[in-house]
Amino acid sequence: MKKRFQHADDLHRGLFSMKDATVAIFCGPGDYSLMPPFNPYSEYEEYPFDAARHEGSNNAYDAVRQALRLLRVDTGHFGKGTWNPLGLLISPGDTVVIKPNLIRESHIVRESEWEQIITHGSIIRAVIDYAYIALKGKGRIIVADGPQTDSDFHSICERAGLNQIVEFYRSNRFEIQVMDLRRDRWFQRGDVIYKRAELPGDPKGYTEVDLGEGSEFSTYSLSGRFYGADYEMDETRRFHSKGHHAYVLCRTVMDADVIINLPKMKTHKKAGVTLSLKNMVGINGYRNCLPHHTLGTPDVGGDEFPSAHISSKLQSQLIVGFKKLLTVMGGKGGAWARVLKRLGRGVFGDTNEVVRSGNWYGNDTIWRTVLDLNKALFYFGGDGKRRSRPLRYLTIVDGIIAGEGDGPVAADRKDAGIVVAGFNPVAVDTVASVLMGFDYRKIPMLDRAWKIKDFPLVSFETGGIECLSNVREWTGSLEELICAGHLNFRPHFGWLGHMERDRALGV
Repeated sequence: MKKRFQHADDLHRGLFSMKDATVAIFCGPGDYSLMPPFNPYSEYEEYPFDAARHEGSNNAYDAVRQALRLLRVDTGHFGKGTWNPLGLLISPGDTVVIKPNLIRESHIVRESEWEQIITHGSIIRAVIDYAYIALKGKGRIIVADGPQTDSDFHSICERAGLNQIVEFYRSNRFEIQVMDLRRDRWFQRGDVIYKRAELPGDPKGYTEVDLGEGSEFSTYSLSGRFYGADYEMDETRRFHSKGHHAYVLCRTVMDADVIINLPKMKTHKKAGVTLSLKNMVGINGYRNCLPHHTLGTPDVGGDEFPSAHISSKLQSQLIVGFKKLLTVMGGKGGAWARVLKRLGRGVFGDTNEVVRSGNWYGNDTIWRTVLDLNKALFYFGGDGKRRSRPLRYLTIVDGIIAGEGDGPVAADRKDAGIVVAGFNPVAVDTVASVLMGFDYRKIPMLDRAWKIKDFPLVSFETGGIECLSNVREWTGSLEELICAGHLNFRPHFGWLGHMERDRALGV
């Protein structure tokens, strides 16, 4: 049996995040509790509160518990009232930031659907409970994310049951803080911004980290005509030019003692998949410093479109002109802008049906942004300086009800029934992508994550990964997992045929 770390000092040296290659895979029923605050159904010995059992099943809570058991932490106390699985990660007095995927309150088209879009509250509640056990009543737990700019954070909290979780803990004399890290919210009609509202943002403020030559953009060979999150493209370029590659990050996250990452398992139109690494986009405090794609067709140094067809060239030029006009108008547009948008969709097709905006396997921009954000998190603190102590980190992927197809916000429901957990985001995402039915080597974000030289995110080879699961064929090395059956996720149409696993290796 592989030796597990036994002392908190090991964690302070960063052994769990950089050197621990263990990944837990728990497979169970594909459903969630419907009753916030999502108390456990079973009477677990370690449960820290008076029995207030859930009326009905709470399979998500049990899945988190079993995934932590599979990670072989504090094994000698499992099944006893003293089991403290996060005790080697969290010490009393720590500030623990829990980072779920709270991108949007619903599917972008089918507004009644949401469970495949965001991390479910029953997953969040279970993790909060185990963090609380480790803190022993001393410290802080903060649930924080920066959702998509046009999202309604109040509705997200309502659907995820976060308000009821906060109230449950308040009744037990412990405050859980829930933070919207965004600086502003955009209001849209017909995909056009008509109003911008300033938000309180991160109460600790923001810090800028410049990775310089350590950025993944230091080897970037395209034109540098970046499109970020807003109409003002010159602004994005200013963050990434002349060897300067800077990101504005939320200090609440960067100052935390422990980060527990709770991504949703989904396909993604730009990055291929969104798991642990991609979920860190939500810790950015200024979205327009994040390059999403490079304007133009491949023949002119762009990855906006997959071909140099005349219609793609024309679209690219029209899009640039449209965004420049909106910039002149203060970043807002009225009925005229919506009419132009409708005309564009009528002539060139809807984005949900045709490839544009870097939504394809040839996007050579977004993976660099994602890896840079993770470098900044793991190597820099809230003061913008190099960390004196490596970050303590855990990731637990919510794949109970996952998303496939047109992710991240128009994904179709996929009842996968799994939770994947580990201390290294690259190892966890590699395993999760293989389980989904994808070849991680065909996903630039994952393939390049294993090859980083400056500010590496992993210190072992893929052969060092050890999968521990309640499913026999998913237990063993990564190579054995690749040869096993998978969940057959459907990619975004811009990735179809370019990221799937070889059918000769897995069914």
